[in-house]
Amino acid sequence: MKDIELGLIQERFADIVWKHEPVGSGELVKICEKELNWKKPTTYTVLRKLCEKGLLQNVDGTVSSLVSRKEFYSAKSKQIVEDSYAGSLPAFIAAFTSGQKLPKKEIKEIKKIIENAKN
Repeated sequence: MKDIELGLIQERFADIVWKHEPVGSGELVKICEKELNWKKPTTYTVLRKLCEKGLLQNVDGTVSSLVSRKEFYSAKSKQIVEDSYAGSLPAFIAAFTSGQKLPKKEIKEIKKIIENAKN
């Protein structure tokens, strides 16, 4: 997946599309009016920009994603580790967990993730 940079508002909009896709563009306007207090032109402007970035598509008035929510946030997480921790996952985990105790359930889940990553 290519790097797709989104601002906070664009991420909120993408989250709405991921939640409702496939969604008609008219229905998307109504959802954005309700959830974001946007007018129709704002919705279409942001939609056009995210289509240009290759995240979404609008085919015959039906909006859907070209990149899944999971793919997007996975790539974003990897980029944060790369940019902020020189690509070191252990350094990221150390920073993330410093000064706090993880619940046993979360520790168990993390260990399971690590075990699955070995295979």
